[in-house]
Amino acid sequence: MKIGELIALNIFPLCMIYAAFSDLLTMKIPNWLSASLALMFVPILYFGAVDSGFILEHVLSGGLVLIVGFILFSLGWMGGGDAKLASATALWLGWASTLDYIILTSFLGGVLTLALLAMRRVALPHFTHKWHWLVHLHQPTTGVPYGIALACAAMWVFPTSPVWTIILK
Repeated sequence: MKIGELIALNIFPLCMIYAAFSDLLTMKIPNWLSASLALMFVPILYFGAVDSGFILEHVLSGGLVLIVGFILFSLGWMGGGDAKLASATALWLGWASTLDYIILTSFLGGVLTLALLAMRRVALPHFTHKWHWLVHLHQPTTGVPYGIALACAAMWVFPTSPVWTIILK
């Protein structure tokens, strides 16, 4: 197995899982995670022997998602970590899969938000009060750990992405 295949088949999903749990437990997605995810795309380009059109498509996809993400962040509609993770993910997915990713993320984020709102209407069982992350998540003033929706959508869409096709050829 080539190094590019190892990165794509192992590192990408592991980064998504880490992002989801990090956001759930701390309400933060570390900058190093999004930066690492973006940097780990470079071996795909090198070992996948892709053309400049492929590279441009993926870079523009990631850049556009970053710009839109930071506009949403400046409006208070999205967290900065979410914007950076979405951008790094779009870099991996390219144009062909980014729209599916955004639509699925929106749907999953809506379901997650509704589930959190329902959970916050019910008192937590006493034995959970020592789980600080859950108590924090239960508070009405706490936001939504949208990284969970971003990561789940990424894992769902990734097998349909052009990068996946390169790996399997």
